[in-house]
Formats: sequence, C-alpha cells, structure tokens
Amino acid sequence: MSKAEYKRLGNYIREVNVRNRELKVTNLLGVSISKEFMPSIANTIGTDMTTYKIVERGQFVYISDTSRRGDKIAIALLDAYDNAIISQAYTVFEVIDHEQLLPEYLMMWFRRPEFDRYARFHSHGSAREIFDWNELCEVQLPIPTIERQCEIVNEYKTLSHRIRLNEQMIKKLEETAQALYRKMFVDNIDKENLPDGWRMGTLGEIANVSSGNTCFNKMNKKEPPYIYILLLVLRVLLVILHHSTAKSKF
Repeated sequence: MSKAEYKRLGNYIREVNVRNRELKVTNLLGVSISKEFMPSIANTIGTDMTTYKIVERGQFVYISDTSRRGDKIAIALLDAYDNAIISQAYTVFEVIDHEQLLPEYLMMWFRRPEFDRYARFHSHGSAREIFDWNELCEVQLPIPTIERQCEIVNEYKTLSHRIRLNEQMIKKLEETAQALYRKMFVDNIDKENLPDGWRMGTLGEIANVSSGNTCFNKMNKKEPPYIYILLLVLRVLLVILHHSTAKSKF
C-alpha cells in the first residue's frame, strides 16, 4: 500500500464523553490486554455510578496507561452489547463517518502487535507512562476504499471462524484421546486380574530415556506391546486431525 493511502487517524475519530447521570445503564465492563471487553471485578459498593462513562455498540474504549500491561495497550470495540458503562478513567471514542472508515477495520489495525509497540514507544510520563488522546490521533494508518475495507473485514471474519472451528475440533480430539487412554489403560484394567500374558511394569523396564530422547533398545517382543499400542492411538488421532483440518479449508 502506498504512503499516499496512509491517513491521520484523528481525522476519522472523535472522543465521546457521556456520563451515566440517570443510572439507566448497569452493565459494568472492563477492557483486557487481549483487546476484549470483560465483566468488571471492581468493588463498586458505595461508588457513585453517575460519573461512569457510557459506551454504545460500535464505539471504542481504550486505557491510556501502558506501563503496567506487559507492553500492550488495552483497547476494544463494543460489539456484543447495545451499551455498557466503563470507568471514568477510560477514554471512549467513535468513528465519525462509517462510509469512510469501518470500526471493524480499525479494530483489526489496533490488534496488530506493531500498534502495541507504537503505543508503548510514544507513551510518556514519570510515575506511569501514558499514550494519550493526542498521540492516538497522530497515528498514521492505511485507509483504502470502503469497498476494500469490507472485503478485508469479511476475509478476517472467515479466517477467525475457521480458527474457532479448528480449536473446537482439537478440543474434541483431546477429549477422545483422554477417553481412549482411560478405556485402554485405566477403566478396563484390573490390577488383580490382568489378561493372559499381561503384567504390571514400569517404562524403565522396556526403554532407556537419555537427554529427553527415548531409545527402545530394551524392547522385549515377548512382552505386551504397550508402547506400540500407545503410538498407534496417537497415529490414528493425528490422521483424524489431518482430515478434519483439510475439510475445514473448504
């Protein structure tokens, strides 16, 4: 992307400062360094909630303090709730014109590790370092046509959906592996009545372990092939994972 397409962020966003004067909003949220909203764990007993800020769906919240968050800046786009309240110490802002800049596209830019490094580098202060509103407005970012922004956001959502599906499949495979292990080596094993030819033993009787490398130079082929069985189970699970991942690409 050419330098001509890089624009000053401050031309596209504006700060929002709406207080919860009438106490109509009760959903108190915080912002994590993973750039997500989360339920607040703050003790609000006796707190004046009228001073808290209201954030609406499609608006952003960020915490300017960057010195105590592992070199990351806490910033998030509210898209799971219609509204919420956040600490008065946080900054709320929004995109001025959605026909020029999509909030989802901007949030993708904020998620980049390069943005975290930029924010930390441009933070300043003594007791704590702050990435203030003026510094945020001076950020330069590429802003293509709104059509191209839509394409990028849709591609990102598709990939994110596939990643979630793969994570779900991996979780199921892990549960299957645990179930197979328990069936073969725990639930169906009666130490007092082992199958013919079976006996209880230790891994050291059939293998030498040296510097993390297992050498099966003690394998006695007359003994039950415990290691062969375990390796076969792992191989089957890897084949299942390979086929499941291949199908998810389509």
